[in-house]
Amino acid sequence: MPTYLPFDANPRAPHTKPPRLSCDSQFHVLGPREKYPVRPGAVYEMPSATIAAALRMHKALGLERGIIVQPTTYGADHAATLDGLAAAGPNYRGCANAVVFNEKDDAYLARLHAAGVRGARFTRAGLGVALGKADFDRAIAHVTELGWYVKVQPEPEGIASGAAQYENLKLPVIIDHMGRPDPSRGAADPSRTKMLELLAKGNFWVMLSLTEKLSKAGPPWDDVVPIARAYIEAAPDRVIWGSDWPHPVSTKQPPNEADLLEFLYRCAPGEEERRKILVDNPARLFGFEA
Repeated sequence: MPTYLPFDANPRAPHTKPPRLSCDSQFHVLGPREKYPVRPGAVYEMPSATIAAALRMHKALGLERGIIVQPTTYGADHAATLDGLAAAGPNYRGCANAVVFNEKDDAYLARLHAAGVRGARFTRAGLGVALGKADFDRAIAHVTELGWYVKVQPEPEGIASGAAQYENLKLPVIIDHMGRPDPSRGAADPSRTKMLELLAKGNFWVMLSLTEKLSKAGPPWDDVVPIARAYIEAAPDRVIWGSDWPHPVSTKQPPNEADLLEFLYRCAPGEEERRKILVDNPARLFGFEA
């Protein structure tokens, strides 16, 4: 297993406090290793990325809500996510990994739902838990029955390459990491174009995240701002933000999460836009009280 760079252990406060009840729409919980065994073939592990460390980061940023997204490190074993939800309390929800539909029974799914899981993430093939066509169809049937949303992690080359599998779904669908467009290609980038097409459908959402890895220019990631602005203008009520803490598979030092939140502030300088992205939109999607 390769060694990737760790998250910043000293989260700072952003220059402007986010609105009350702001939500981190994607972070992961991992470790400790002796309590949560890593699945065979896992691409990465980050045993110091505990729920306690995540909540310290949220407190520093002024975030009061969050979505624990099951990492591929544990596959269908959601013990760390379930324990994280129990520790975090009612202002937190969970998102399962879709492989759970292959390996666990209805009682396990009911347990996830009771704990606050409200979605299933379909992860990119390179992380080792991709589903074949029949398994995908079965997973979508389960998601529909449970009343959950679908969450899509695009492949590194961008959402345009894999959109056909998802674009005709009728339930809520979140596309992670802005659809992984290439900022150097500008408005002509096919994944940016596809993301805008999906947003026009009305049931697709986009998560503003992975800023530091998408950027070709480096901090403060000015080349990503036009992409985020295009999405906000296209679907202001279906844009959310996620830190992606602890920034798995990072080959460069991950940023302080306050830098990522301040990047969002530059993309959404207006108070109303920020409130929608950080509070209102995630509350509606994830089932928090308004």
